[in-house]
This record gives sequence, C-alpha cells and structure tokens, in this order.
Amino acid sequence: MNQDLQWMQAALALAKQAGEAGEVPVGAVLVNDGKIVGRGRNSLISNKDPTAHAEILALRDAAQSLGNYRLESCTLYVTLEPCTMCSGAIVNARIARLVYGASEPRTGAAGSVFNVFQNATLNHHTALKGGLLAEESRQLLQDFFKPKRINANPLREDALRPSDEWFNGIPDYPWSGHYISDLPTLNGLRMHYLDEAIHSDNSDQITYLCLHGNPAWSYLYRKMIPIFSAKGHRVVAPDLIGFGKSDKFKKPQQHSFGFHRQVLLDFIERLDLKRVVLVVQDWGGILGLTLPIAMPDRFMGLLVMNTTLATGTQPLSDGFLSWRSWCHDNPDFDVAKLFARGNKHMSPEETQAYNSPFKDRGHRAALHAFPPMVPEHENSAGAEISRLALHFWRERWHGQTMMAIGLQDPVLGQKVMRSLKANIRNCPEPMLLPEAGHFVQEHGQSIAEAAVQHFKMSHS
Repeated sequence: MNQDLQWMQAALALAKQAGEAGEVPVGAVLVNDGKIVGRGRNSLISNKDPTAHAEILALRDAAQSLGNYRLESCTLYVTLEPCTMCSGAIVNARIARLVYGASEPRTGAAGSVFNVFQNATLNHHTALKGGLLAEESRQLLQDFFKPKRINANPLREDALRPSDEWFNGIPDYPWSGHYISDLPTLNGLRMHYLDEAIHSDNSDQITYLCLHGNPAWSYLYRKMIPIFSAKGHRVVAPDLIGFGKSDKFKKPQQHSFGFHRQVLLDFIERLDLKRVVLVVQDWGGILGLTLPIAMPDRFMGLLVMNTTLATGTQPLSDGFLSWRSWCHDNPDFDVAKLFARGNKHMSPEETQAYNSPFKDRGHRAALHAFPPMVPEHENSAGAEISRLALHFWRERWHGQTMMAIGLQDPVLGQKVMRSLKANIRNCPEPMLLPEAGHFVQEHGQSIAEAAVQHFKMSHS
C-alpha cells in the first residue's frame, strides 16, 4: 500500500506538469521490480497527437526502456481512470495491474462507462485498483477547468482560437488588442481588433476604419496606423473571423459573404464609429464597399486600394481567376512566401508574421473559403448587394475619395482599379505606386501621409 502511494504521487507530479503546460492534468508511471520504467503526462496539444494520453506515453517509454512491447510484470499508476483507447493499449501490453486515482464518469473504461478489463473474451486480464489519491487527482482537474468554466469568452465548439504565443515577437506590432464577442451576428465568436487614439480631444478627429483581405490580418496596416494616430485620429482595424487573432471556423462552408458583411455592420454600430474614412483593399473592399449603403451618415471618406466590387455582371479578372485556381490546387500554401514573393523589401520576420494566425493547419478554413466566395454570377451570394453598392458610389456618394494602386499587382491591378474609379463619384486621379503589388499597404507609409493631408483638406 505504501508503495502504491509512492508511485501514485509520482504520477500526480507528472499530472501537475501537464496542467502547467496547458494540458489536461493527467500523469502516469509504469513500475517494474520497484522502479519506474516509464513516465507519461498528457501531451495532446503540444504533440498535436490525439493519442498522446499519459498512459500511452508511459507505455511507449517503458517499452523502449525494457526493450519489449510486452510489459507483463508491470503495474501502471495513472491519476485518472483510463479511456477506451488507453484501456485497450493496457490490455494489449499485458499490464499485470492497473492503479488509478479519480474515476471518469464520461469516458472511463475501467468501470465508470463500461469495463474493458472484465471482458471475459479477452485473452489477458489486468487486475484493477481504483480510487487511490482520488481527491488529489480530482482537485487537479477541477483547478484546471475552473478558469475555463468562468471564461467570459468561451470558445464555440465549431470554432478554433489561435494561441497568443503564435504572435509573440512579431515586428512592428506594438498595439494592445481588443476583443468583442457579444455582437448579434458573432453569436459568441470572439473578434479581435485594434483601436488607437480613442481618447482624443481633437474636434476634427477622423476614424480610419482599416479592413484587410485574404490572407492578411490587421498586421497589414502597421505602416499606416502610426501616421493616422499621430495626427490625433482614431484608427480601428478588425481581424475578420477566420483571420488574425479572431476565432476561426473549423469548416470553410461556415463562411459566407452575408455573415462577414453583417459582422462588420454590427461592429460599426457597437463601436458607434462616426466621421469614418473607409480604408479598404482586397476582400476589405469587396465587403467594405457595401457597408455605407446601410449607414451612409457614418462615412465621410474612402481610401481604396487594389480591390473591386464583384457584382456578377462583369467577368472576374484573369488575374483573380488564376489566383483562385492556384489556391484550389495549393490549399496549404505558405502565406509568408506569398508575401515575400510580391514584397522583396520585407524582412523574413515580417513575412513570417503573416503565417502567425495559421500555424495550425486546422486554422486555415477561411483561406480555403474566401477565393471561391467572390461573387461571380448575378445570383451569387453578395452580388446583388454589390450592385446596389455600385449604384451608391456612382450616384449617391458625397464624401471624399482617394485611390492608391499597386502597379505590380497580378490579381487586381490598374485595369480593375480604373474600372472601379469610373464608378466612384468625384474620384480623383489615383496615387500610383510602381513598386507595390497586391498588398499595397506594405508600401503604406507614403499612402497614409498623403491620406492625412487629403482628408484634412477635404474636410476644411
């Protein structure tokens, strides 16, 4: 009995280590002839392995130590009643004896849900002892899950959340983020956004609403935000759901034009954004250019860069169709390499920052969803509202406009932008950037400097 306590305490120490690492706190040790020959603690997240339960890792460790996959004379000590997978592995390893701590009423396969070890048809039977240091084991689990139960922003079952650690050390992104999850359309999803220069006494304060596209995030505006905010203006830059630090749907089909548009409308209403200069590029424009028709009094200006309104009445550009086809053939493309290819002046650290939201393969659903989501036909989702928006910009827009075009853009270049310009009322001659590609904001300092002068003069 004293020896059982000794070995279970060793398993508890491993369980504590698992909890400190962010894993569910379960630990296991395998003992043979009075010595620990195998150790394991839950490592599903860190190993990205659904089989990396404490028991499995302890069995693997012991098999390597003893040089045999049969562990017939060993006793396994584990802090939580094993699941079906682990119970099957224990039987297959011919473990002589199993000692566990807390019972697991939802998945336990040593008596709680069912008992693998009492199946008479199996050719090996492991002796059982449960409940040793059960309270200590249970307390570890309760302490681990308690903060998650009281989390004001719980993660939806159909979504994923990027780890804060993924964004550590990225260059030129010093801003503290904000999160919102109670917008009606979000339905509990957590959306990240930047909000700079909120407390300005400037009576002429403009709000620059900066909308990114695919596969970017608010990092795209790092060269423009300081220039806008230095003039005392407010800068708001959200990460669309599926991008940046915002929650991400697990499945591409969960994304839709209508969903993302309505989220942005809810967002503008909730933050009560006024005197807005709408800053858009790529999908930021495909979605963003449809927003003012629902709330025209909130917008005073438009800064538009390499984007389009996809109305379904004109063919999509050859460059976009080529991009869409390439995305289909290369669904797991390296986002950093994409930015590096079109922006030779960027450092490796900057290009890698664009990979930060997508380090886990499961977080890429939006990258798969957005290229085919661009409205292509008259009856495509989003096409009708885009046609209404085109009429708004051509006939009803009374604000000021500035256009910047990256001339090296192979997707939405000068031809597409000139066509858009022709449909924006009183749009002046665009600012041309010979070195800029699709992601014009990577040359955004000069654009932002011109914009603060343009919209200042326009207001005066």
